[in-house]
Amino acid sequence: MPHQPAAITVRGLRKSYGSKEVLHGLDFTVERGTIFGMIGPNGAGKTTTMRALLDIIRPSSGELALLGEDPRRGGPALRRRIGYLPGDLILQARTTGRRLVEHYGELSGPVRPGRVRELAERLDLDLDVQIRRLSKGNKQKLGLVQAFMHDPELLVLDEPTSGLDPLMQAEFLALLHEARAKGQTVFLSSHVLSEIQAVADEVAILREGKITTIATVEELRATATRRLRLVAGNTSPEKLAALLQGVPGVARLAVHSVGAAGMVEATGVLEDGVSALVRALAAVELHDLVLEEPDLEEAVLSLYSEEVRP
Repeated sequence: MPHQPAAITVRGLRKSYGSKEVLHGLDFTVERGTIFGMIGPNGAGKTTTMRALLDIIRPSSGELALLGEDPRRGGPALRRRIGYLPGDLILQARTTGRRLVEHYGELSGPVRPGRVRELAERLDLDLDVQIRRLSKGNKQKLGLVQAFMHDPELLVLDEPTSGLDPLMQAEFLALLHEARAKGQTVFLSSHVLSEIQAVADEVAILREGKITTIATVEELRATATRRLRLVAGNTSPEKLAALLQGVPGVARLAVHSVGAAGMVEATGVLEDGVSALVRALAAVELHDLVLEEPDLEEAVLSLYSEEVRP
């Protein structure tokens, strides 16, 4: 079987509005059958990136390919292979959801029998209500139905859980897992880290129009810090502090006496592995030790705050 090109290839993507450049040479690849998350604060450039990919706006420079084709030349045939949920979803108000998805179905290509009903039931959406009477969350559900209903090769979803309650967010994540299992590709943007963490194979961190890092969730977690708390006996705050200060990776250390005589508590973070810490603690009478899971959100926020160079 011939090798298929990546689902998305971006090289040197730049976008300017007048003299203001808002995307600064983005480079990334999304392999087929994966979920790729782009996360960043509001205004980071996530929506602009997606619009450029889908030829809603034209890039100032750079090379783009979706499913092996230039989006500027792919035309309707390429667009039928893609499901898109915009972040600023605007729906015709004076019709029902059912009529709207029927219209979208004529544009997007074949929708297998029963697929729309299945999606509407899973998302608890009444398709016969006029769109103007739908809440923000139900309008978002309708947007998800039109994006997923024709089982596209590529799903491009901009802030897809906006307005959804936690139960529907969980159902949406289940849809993503099923899409990946069927070989579909998902390009997902969000500023909600837990959403990306739950499903993404790879994550791009975007800040001020520039990618600060691309990594798997596990790689991000490996760079994150663990919170450390321990209680030791038969020692003093000074001795325990000196012991822990000699352990590589221990930082933000605070040590003080607690409770009964000779009991000392230490708190801090551990930035490296635990082996050196465990060896050091063999020298004290350890009463309690808590090492929390790496704080992925803290790691990502630190990437947001890194200096972005033009």
